[in-house]
Amino acid sequence: MQTLAQEGHSHTMSQQQQEQTPDQKSRASALIRIVRESTERYKDVSAAEADGCALQFGCVSGPDSGAMGLHYVNGTLVNRGELDPTRPQIVIYESTANGGLKLIGAGFLVLADAWDKKNQGPPELMGQLFHYFEFPNRFGLPAFYTLHVWAWKDNPNGAFVNWHPNVSCEQFGGQTH
Repeated sequence: MQTLAQEGHSHTMSQQQQEQTPDQKSRASALIRIVRESTERYKDVSAAEADGCALQFGCVSGPDSGAMGLHYVNGTLVNRGELDPTRPQIVIYESTANGGLKLIGAGFLVLADAWDKKNQGPPELMGQLFHYFEFPNRFGLPAFYTLHVWAWKDNPNGAFVNWHPNVSCEQFGGQTH
C-alpha cells in the first residue's frame, strides 16, 4: 500500500531554516546527533519491532515531492503524548533493492487534542517546530503534530522537513514486517 502525498505541507526548506543563528544550528545538530544515538539499534528493523514499533500507513509517497518512507510507529509512546529526543515515536525506513529495510530517520508525533489541552502553540523539540496535520488526513488519524528528523539520510531540503526528495517507495512490495 502506498499513501499519496497530502497537499499543504512544506516540501522545501523555509526561509527561517535557511537563516538560523549559530545557537539554532547547534541545537539542530544536537537533536540530529541524539536521534542517531537513540536509534542506532534500529538499523535492524527487528529491534524496532521488539520495542513495540509496527509498520503503519504503508510507504508514504508523493508524485513530485519524494517520499517519507516506511513509518514504524510505537503506539505506546504516541499515547503517552510526551516528547523526549531520545524516544522518537516513529522510526523511518526505506525499502532496498534486495528486499531489506534501511534506517533513514525518525519522527515525533503527538495528537493535537492532547497537546493543545496542556500547551499553547505547536510542540517544539530542541528548537524545531512541529508540523500540523489537520483532520481529516490521509493517515486516518485525528489531528496531530509531527516532526521528521532525517538523521540517517541527508536531506538537501533540511533535516526537519516532512518530505525527502531522495527517498522512494519504488522498492516497497507491500509486505509488512
